[in-house]
Amino acid sequence: MSFADLNLAPDSIAWTGSWIATGIGLGMWVWSWVGEKSPIQKLRLRDCGVVLLFSGILARIVVQDRPMMAVDWAMVFLGPLFIAAALWRLARTAAGAGTDPR
Repeated sequence: MSFADLNLAPDSIAWTGSWIATGIGLGMWVWSWVGEKSPIQKLRLRDCGVVLLFSGILARIVVQDRPMMAVDWAMVFLGPLFIAAALWRLARTAAGAGTDPR
């Protein structure tokens, strides 16, 4: 395989990156259930996994070639809500969150 054989089109790169993000997100989510013992770390791993998982799905919806179906529209509207909720919880459980800086 040579460099000329690679498909470096932007949609191909986005498609590959979205699958990588989905895989990492799913791995983080599974690890939170089977490998992590700390409750806060479990929650943070799940939230990071949800953000990556839904971001990957939304990226694939954006670059797809076919017309959007009902499931795609549902993901477009519900995905950002799940991402926002997970990011809000990540901010709330960050180290030092809620402590008085004085």
